[in-house]
Amino acid sequence: MKNAAVEYRHHFPLDPVDVVRVFDHSGIKRPTSNLPRIARMFAAPCLVLSAWVDGELVGLARSLTDHAYCCYLSDLAVDKQYQGLGIGKELVRRTQAVIGDEVSLILLSAPDAMSYNPTLGFEPAGNAFVIRRKH
Repeated sequence: MKNAAVEYRHHFPLDPVDVVRVFDHSGIKRPTSNLPRIARMFAAPCLVLSAWVDGELVGLARSLTDHAYCCYLSDLAVDKQYQGLGIGKELVRRTQAVIGDEVSLILLSAPDAMSYNPTLGFEPAGNAFVIRRKH
């Protein structure tokens, strides 16, 4: 599996069941027990990129952006079987290629990814504020 060719797709419709599998196999926490909520999360985003191996979804990046000033990378997940192959880095690179140099790419890191995200070029920001979701 690790040496299979990865195919990247831009705005390819994703089956929520596949999305749940990637989230569950990636190690990041999302509300995967709530399939309708996952479906809503991917129904109308501004920018979705995905990575596929032999027709199977193995990675995804979902961003909300105005394509002019800022882009919030809200989900970056790669199935653990495929981590370490540069898929996450390539999804971020492709996201940057779509939004261009005038747009800041912003990521609110999952706790387990705090050491990984700087390897993608992200810098810590001390000027961020969050109102946490209740669910």
